Amino acid sequence: MDVSLTMWVVSVLVLCALIAVDFFFGRRPHEVTLREAGTWTVIWIALAVLFGLGLWLMEGGTPAGEFFAGYVTEKSLSVDNLFVFVVIMAKFAVPAEYQARVLLIGVLIALVLRAAFIAAGAALIAGFSWIFYIFGAFLIWTAWKWIKDALGDDEEEEYKENRFLKMVERRVPSTDQYHGTKLWIHENGRRLITPMLIVMLAIGSTDILFALDSIPAIYGLTEDPYIVFTANAFALMGLRQLYFLLGGLLKKLVHLSYGLSAILGFIGVKLILHALHESGVHVPEISTFVSLGVICGILIVTTVTSLIAARRAERSAEAREGGA
Repeated sequence: MDVSLTMWVVSVLVLCALIAVDFFFGRRPHEVTLREAGTWTVIWIALAVLFGLGLWLMEGGTPAGEFFAGYVTEKSLSVDNLFVFVVIMAKFAVPAEYQARVLLIGVLIALVLRAAFIAAGAALIAGFSWIFYIFGAFLIWTAWKWIKDALGDDEEEEYKENRFLKMVERRVPSTDQYHGTKLWIHENGRRLITPMLIVMLAIGSTDILFALDSIPAIYGLTEDPYIVFTANAFALMGLRQLYFLLGGLLKKLVHLSYGLSAILGFIGVKLILHALHESGVHVPEISTFVSLGVICGILIVTTVTSLIAARRAERSAEAREGGA
């Protein structure tokens, strides 16, 4: 898809305007209700659907299909981010009324970092066609690793600070008390950063690890940097509302890792087939609409089986308590 510089600028400006609106409504620290989270989740999903339909009308079915496939994939992978966000919030004991602000700024940091990853990915693809072999092999390896971790480790996930965050905490004077939404304070003539800034950096910098999976995955569905960026942007910007909407439901998605592993493995195979095709080997290629159908199908099956398994576990627990 040929996207002009004007189109890029307009898209970024519209995205900034949407972020500003989101920030305006969430500027006052407060505990987010299910109604508020649900309303904003619907709004962000509706905006993504409208954008995809706009692509369909202006550019045709193929770019629109690539956008929807990329959006659904990024959205599903971002749900896995939420598990880590829950652990980070608990580790830093973030008060409920400040969590929305933390997530908003953290997601903005993640969006900037992902834009850099997307640009790097586009440059690699343009210069080295064989990079698809590496992307595909990496996704298949990641899928296998996720399955092994899911089968072999039932313990609650722990958050480990990355080197960047450790460096900040070690070298920059800080306080262990929250001071509203302030990122730093002045105390006894010294400037101290607050836990609010540290947890925002934790949310944003941790996303680098998730980008290592998600960016190659979406480039397996489309090679268009514009579609890759917009799909990531819409998926990330609805993430903080999804955090509050899902809440306790996250613990019930017990098969999510298996579903995401299957999606990454499928896209990895698709990438390798595409690379072989580009190398002149006659192999079947998986179309965008087949990819979209497979991804949606995996997510539906995973969600249904997760809820059934969670319900059975609850009944078993109730039966044990009743028999005790």
